[in-house]
Amino acid sequence: MSFDPKEFRRCLGNFATGVTVITAKSSDGTQVGVTANSFNSVSLDPPLVLWSIVKTSSSYAIFENADHFSVNILAADQIDLSNNFAKPSDDKFANIKTLNGVGGAPLLTNTAANFQCEKYQVVDGGDHWIMIGKVVAFENFGRAPLLYVQGSYAGAIPFTGAKTPAQNVASDKTLARLHDSAIYLMHKVLQKVQENYLPKQSATGLSTSEARLLLVLSDTAGITIDDLTNLVTIPSVDVIDGVESLKGFELINSDLELTKKGQEMAERLWAISDQQQADIFANLKEDELNSFKLQLHQLLKQLS
Repeated sequence: MSFDPKEFRRCLGNFATGVTVITAKSSDGTQVGVTANSFNSVSLDPPLVLWSIVKTSSSYAIFENADHFSVNILAADQIDLSNNFAKPSDDKFANIKTLNGVGGAPLLTNTAANFQCEKYQVVDGGDHWIMIGKVVAFENFGRAPLLYVQGSYAGAIPFTGAKTPAQNVASDKTLARLHDSAIYLMHKVLQKVQENYLPKQSATGLSTSEARLLLVLSDTAGITIDDLTNLVTIPSVDVIDGVESLKGFELINSDLELTKKGQEMAERLWAISDQQQADIFANLKEDELNSFKLQLHQLLKQLS
């Protein structure tokens, strides 16, 4: 059976993963770092982990010859760091604070966790090399991790609020405190919004990243791929793949302009969003909704 590589990759994108930056250092002091979501555990005894690197990567020679590498699991606020190590650069470590790990492999700061590894085995994996490492040290900082799914970054929203008596063991005092917590309530609301909205968006046949790209392009003219990459929080490789998919679906042309079919799809996506908003805020008056939006804008500005 033959596969369309792009469709195969698009299908794999439905499996949500974390985001890591794998680093190593050569004997002459050259540092390398690549963004990877192929990280996984292999064994507890001995403690083994793996990740994969495309065989054509210019960084592979250093990883091949290095005795150690570090796996830096990125935190939710480290999208810029992920993008930095995902694209070619003369010096990816410029202005990046690092610590010296085992074997000299750089450790990034403020991450969710890291694993320092001794190279254990390299396995041929088709167009990738599978790098297996033996963990010799690790640190868990407990920060919320950055996730990646359907070509787009995401954050982890724990499912809270048990629905059965056996699960609902929180005391009345705990429940009262939770229901008085704005953070808890925002998490619950966002969880419910996503549960309702994402299936409707997916029903259009577009992934999250493709839908986002189409909506950005729907009101933007004379844009380049570089401009588009700077506008959306999506890795450049997935911007390129997303644009190619939108072209394949005949939703945009080679100038990144929406076709008639693309305009209809964009309107459909906006309509889903508008209807979602209307349903959620059906009991609010217009001035109350505008006030709520203003508070959200002010909160975003404060947190930026």
